[in-house]
Amino acid sequence: MSVSLQLQHLERPGYTIELFVPDAQEVQDNYFQQKQVQAQVPFPHWTKLWPAALAMADFIHQHPELVRHKNVLELAAGLGLPGFIAARYANTVCVSDYLQESVAVMTRSAQHLQLSNVTSQLLDWSYLPAGLITDVLLLSDINYDPEQFDQLYEILLRFIRQGTAILLSTPQRLMAKPFIEKLLPFCRQQYEMTVFYQQVNTPVSLLLL
Repeated sequence: MSVSLQLQHLERPGYTIELFVPDAQEVQDNYFQQKQVQAQVPFPHWTKLWPAALAMADFIHQHPELVRHKNVLELAAGLGLPGFIAARYANTVCVSDYLQESVAVMTRSAQHLQLSNVTSQLLDWSYLPAGLITDVLLLSDINYDPEQFDQLYEILLRFIRQGTAILLSTPQRLMAKPFIEKLLPFCRQQYEMTVFYQQVNTPVSLLLL
């Protein structure tokens, strides 16, 4: 997918940030064109800023001790917002996604922000390298496909067993409730937030595992 990028200026409680975001109208037009050829083509969710990512970014800004002087990995990062906020305090940050288009946009944002401690990497959580270790793992709005819940749970267990601190944010979807409940035995803290974005209030849960 090739679309124009817009530099978006975000004003959040207590901080501001600029990052590149694909043009929403172009994304939508391309998507509908592709659907005419292939009905089952998925919407490119990575091209949007989602409330769960905003909630996580806000939370990291409010609790920088979670990532300060740590090595941080964000999986399925999309546009990389939480990772970029974490980079203000962390030792190193890797923002990753399984789509090359996403990685390219995050690379451009990191360059614009002059974040020398950030790398952008192509990573698919289904095929994670055996020796992948990080101090902190960030995951925002990743539990939206019930068919992936079992695999995702095993991935989280792998990091938990390594001693990784995991910060997971999710909108309060009913279908995801069993997945979240399965994680509660590992939950050290749980927070509830309401994100106001684009004139909409969205309740978001954050779990620290």
